[in-house]
Amino acid sequence: MKTNSVEAILNKPQAGFDLSAEEGVFLLGQKEPEQVAAIRETANLLRQQQAGETVTYVINRNINFTNICEQHCSFCAFRRDAGEDGAYWLDIPQILEKGADAVRRGATEICMQGGLNQDAKLNGASLAYYVRLVETIKAEFPQLHLHAFSPQEVQFIAREDKVSYETVISALRDAGVGSMPGTAAEVLDDDVRRILCPEKINTATWLEIVGTAHRLGMPTTSTMLSGQIETPQQQIGHLEKLRSLQQTALNQGYPGKISEFILLPFVGEDAPKPLRNRVGRDQPLLEHALLLTAVARIYLGNWISNHQPSWVKLGLAGATEALQWGCNDIGGTLMEEHITTMAGAQGGTCMEVETLQEAIRSIERPHQERSTLYQPISNPHQAQTLAPAGNN
Repeated sequence: MKTNSVEAILNKPQAGFDLSAEEGVFLLGQKEPEQVAAIRETANLLRQQQAGETVTYVINRNINFTNICEQHCSFCAFRRDAGEDGAYWLDIPQILEKGADAVRRGATEICMQGGLNQDAKLNGASLAYYVRLVETIKAEFPQLHLHAFSPQEVQFIAREDKVSYETVISALRDAGVGSMPGTAAEVLDDDVRRILCPEKINTATWLEIVGTAHRLGMPTTSTMLSGQIETPQQQIGHLEKLRSLQQTALNQGYPGKISEFILLPFVGEDAPKPLRNRVGRDQPLLEHALLLTAVARIYLGNWISNHQPSWVKLGLAGATEALQWGCNDIGGTLMEEHITTMAGAQGGTCMEVETLQEAIRSIERPHQERSTLYQPISNPHQAQTLAPAGNN
């Protein structure tokens, strides 16, 4: 490519055109400070145009209801075998107490995911257990949005009960699940997945389940676990698949779509040693995460307008910096988080609303509480209002 290629590439999204995969890879390869600064500035400009100036956040609580899991992903320090030291499986009263605590603290969302526990059945059926779990929570807390169960969990339930993905998603939706976390995506490249998570669903299955959710009216998020063994080409391939998935949902008029993109940089301090040794570091490289954050905004922003960093992975300072590299949302309060913190993340497990607001104010941007699906939430203590959201 010519020496002026960065400028030419960055002009495309500002004119409303999508980048090619080759152009995305080229941007990820830039190391000169002037070129990186141009990428950051473009991402920030597109964020302003596509999502507005206001930084949003959600008051939510994570409930990782079990860490007993049949799989052995190479990056996971969370999972345990049944009976192993540290293994747990929350019962319904424990989950309801966590829900009650979330309500007391102003939460509008419960995010619930867990390990693949083969004993999690009701009358021998996996789906019946998950449906009862959802119905019990919604009966107790009908006002809470339940953001629950990844594509991997959907596949697990379908496999255990020998039913279709459509059957599982429809039953969970009807029971009260409001949206599906786009986790278990890791990197949507089967060469990477064979090393990171060989027992997990493959790329095609992840895309099929998320696409089915959209068709059935279930909104999803999208994620990428970055900074392990994947190449820039594989990172852009992942973004390309997400963009295509969203284009299909919008072009087909599906009632569900991707509401946000979240970058999840690898944390390896307490991850299993083989992968930790292969990666060669314990904490994310902020400069790499920020460049990928900016390129993701440039690559996806015409189709997925909400982008969020992970303060659990990057720390609050890193996540706040990402707000100037293309992100318009700082995430949620979480209240507790086990999966990343058990891998050695230093960002903490809970964030107070006031702390998030102060971080946003530190970069002189307004803040606004939002719902899971990015609708503004009125707050009598909140004087600032939500800016126009661009093309959601």
